[in-house]
Amino acid sequence: MSLLPGTAVLDLPRRARRWLASEGMADKRALRSHGWFGDQGVLGFTHRSWLRNQGHPDHAFDGRPVIGICQTASDLTPCNAHLREIAEFVKRGVYEAGGLPMEFPVTSLGEILMRPTTMLFRNLVSMDVEETLRANPLDGVVLLTGCDKTTPALLMGAASVDLPTMVVGGGPMLNGRFRGKQLGSGTDVWRFADARRTGAMSQADMNAAEACMSRSAGHCNTMGTASTMGCWAESMGLSLPGMAALPAVDSRRRALAHVTGIRIVELVREDVPMSAIATRQALENAAVVNAAIGGSSNFAVHLLALAGRLGVPFDLDDLDRLGRSVPLLVDLMPAGKFLMEDFCYAGGLPAVLRELGDRLPHPDAITVTGGTLAENVADAEVFDREVIRTVADPLRTDAGLAVLRGNLAPDGAIIKPAAASASLLRHTGRAVVFHGVEDLHARIDTVECDRDSVFVLTGVGPRGFPGMPEVGNFGLPRKLLESGVDDAVRISDGRMSGTAFGTVVLHVAPESAVTFNTPMAGLGLRLIHKVSWHQSHYASNLRFTKSNLWRDTNPAQTWTCH
Repeated sequence: MSLLPGTAVLDLPRRARRWLASEGMADKRALRSHGWFGDQGVLGFTHRSWLRNQGHPDHAFDGRPVIGICQTASDLTPCNAHLREIAEFVKRGVYEAGGLPMEFPVTSLGEILMRPTTMLFRNLVSMDVEETLRANPLDGVVLLTGCDKTTPALLMGAASVDLPTMVVGGGPMLNGRFRGKQLGSGTDVWRFADARRTGAMSQADMNAAEACMSRSAGHCNTMGTASTMGCWAESMGLSLPGMAALPAVDSRRRALAHVTGIRIVELVREDVPMSAIATRQALENAAVVNAAIGGSSNFAVHLLALAGRLGVPFDLDDLDRLGRSVPLLVDLMPAGKFLMEDFCYAGGLPAVLRELGDRLPHPDAITVTGGTLAENVADAEVFDREVIRTVADPLRTDAGLAVLRGNLAPDGAIIKPAAASASLLRHTGRAVVFHGVEDLHARIDTVECDRDSVFVLTGVGPRGFPGMPEVGNFGLPRKLLESGVDDAVRISDGRMSGTAFGTVVLHVAPESAVTFNTPMAGLGLRLIHKVSWHQSHYASNLRFTKSNLWRDTNPAQTWTCH
């Protein structure tokens, strides 16, 4: 049930035609929108009359489903600009199924131009979506998503209203290529930045790479946050199978948008609210899938936020538990070497879901197709075993986000082992602490440090910068880069780009701006960074322990992470 190579196409159009033939154009059940358009008094007159200035005929108000199309296109959000075109294909499907589409704009946010407040805007956009859905005559909604926080923002807002809901993602850009080599959005930017600082890359070469990286519509072509969020929606059953990996410019994405328009009308008629799909079971499936694809560390904050909107108990311990012993199956940047276009041609997320098999905690979870997650991918195939590995031969056996706790981070912190250097997961070094980004920028190239140093950045949490920006993967001192060091342990209360890599401890909580976090404020201390491992009940696999971050109270002030 996918539009990926070699698999069948969803037969939703034929089902819609059968419904139209047997039931007629008007719903037999009064819908939510009937409260606006069905009234025969002055309010109904007003609602219908003002909409008629758009050319709607009489039968537009006969009780058919009214479908909102939540539009996030903006010239200031390059990843989403093409969603104007995608919306037209959704409308085609809605009309074909006998519904009435209503496209509406909400605040658009993109990680590329907006700084440093995108996390704050995520919550603002969710409020925009929630109130627009609540206050208007809509029976269902299609969320058009793209850049990083667009997906969680729209899902959070939709969850609070609980209409029938589907997601159409904008899709990734085509693969980048620069002088014969793959070029990954974001991931290679960090490499170029280091090379430029050391003189290994000229400014002219860096300028030449710009157009080679972003050469089509769409979001980042790596397994960054945007791609992770697309996989999240699909693994939760809120998108049609195959949606996440199709390139933005692929005509099959338009076809999926069309079919989504048909299916959302059916979901309204079937009275299937978002909460029937976005369940605790769906969240657990998504957590396992995120580990298998090497998904973004930002997944943690967005998953917990959506769980809160849904009223579903879910915390960091759940995320840690579900990610243990999940193998990394997808060889994509930043944890690997391939890109999203390669992932699509290899079989996309349906192939990964089928490969996971009984490692999915709830393969019987219901999706927007009306079938289960397992049924949706029953015919999925892997077409390139370099890109999508088997469970028996993964890239690594322990890909889940690891949660760390202790008196350095009593409320938790996370690390993404799939993008970290294995040699640094057990490490001892002198702590070099920066108090905010200004201090970091002023001193990063002059601090006393060596290849064993551990770099700590405070003041970059939700209140600190403000907005918890993606600065946790800050660059290393130039002298370390020039000596060949390409990674070091970094700890902060901020986030990092999903396209980034390195041994980076993130989201340290409570953040230093809220409570004076003494362990995060010390200078010149000896820090022992250790992520411990032990044999799991699967004899052939390793998994994370429940990791801890500690600052010893003895006069030597040794910090321990174990």
